[in-house]
Amino acid sequence: MKQCMDSENLHRRLKKISGQIAAIDRMIDEDVPCEDIIVQINAVKSAVHKVGQIIMEGHIQHCVRDGIEHGDADKTIAEFTKVIEQFSKI
Repeated sequence: MKQCMDSENLHRRLKKISGQIAAIDRMIDEDVPCEDIIVQINAVKSAVHKVGQIIMEGHIQHCVRDGIEHGDADKTIAEFTKVIEQFSKI
C-alpha cells in the first residue's frame, strides 16, 4: 500500500481529522449551537472523503495499472469495481 500513495500526506490529513473530531467532542461539552457542530461534522466528512479519494487515486495509478499491465485485466477490473462500490457508500 505504501508504494501506492504519499503516506506522509495521508498521516498529516488524518491527524488533522483527529483534531477536528476532538474539537467536535469539546463543542458538545461546551454547549455550542447545533448548527456550528453540524458545520464541523461536515468538514470532517469532507476531509475523510478526500483521504479516500487520494487513496483511490494511488490505487488506480499503481495497483490497478499494474494488475492490468502484468496480471489478469478482467480480475483487476472486477476487484476495482468492488472497491468503487465500497467507496461510493461513503
